[in-house]
Amino acid sequence: MTVQEPTARPVAAPIPAVPTAGATTTRPGSIILTRHGEPALSRKCLITARQYKDWWGKYEVGGLLAGQTPPPELVNAAEGAGAIYASTRQRAQETAAAVSAGREVMSDALFIEAPLPPPRLPDFIRLSPRWWGVVSRVWWRLSDRHHQEETHREAKVRADVAARKLIERAEAGQDVLVLAHGYFNHMVGKRLKANGWALVHNQGFKYWSQRRYERR
Repeated sequence: MTVQEPTARPVAAPIPAVPTAGATTTRPGSIILTRHGEPALSRKCLITARQYKDWWGKYEVGGLLAGQTPPPELVNAAEGAGAIYASTRQRAQETAAAVSAGREVMSDALFIEAPLPPPRLPDFIRLSPRWWGVVSRVWWRLSDRHHQEETHREAKVRADVAARKLIERAEAGQDVLVLAHGYFNHMVGKRLKANGWALVHNQGFKYWSQRRYERR
């Protein structure tokens, strides 16, 4: 069963105005979008589209594979961050606990992963969860009907709100670390770029990876 939290449809607030000439300015901090650690649920299976829907539901509520150690570079980023945000999903929460060393972590459903509803395909088609994720992501982007799940259009609005929230915090001069999910981080990153932030350090989308953005 797919687990879904109600998705608000917030109206994007304006980005804080640029200070006028002569005013004292604070150099903005960095915004670091990080993917969670490796989940415990195995992807080594062949399943149908209907089974993938159940698999994704379990993935959404599951935690991390035991025995992982966060990269030192990520731990250092957490130590230097003035603010740490985490998605409310368990895998993101456990990632935050692993890197934050007991510091305050602000849990926010704004950063949860975009949904992955699979298309209705016959049961003789069996793929691994990895490839169902690819098929489902394409299907989700192309269709606006997902049985009351968040659409791509709605997720874009959410990503814009998330980006503006992070920008506002970083503009105060603090580095901001976000521990969340691969695809939604990608969507937030696109909105950061659209608002004048450059990707200056890119570890891709693997588990524990960082993508650091700075104001141009």
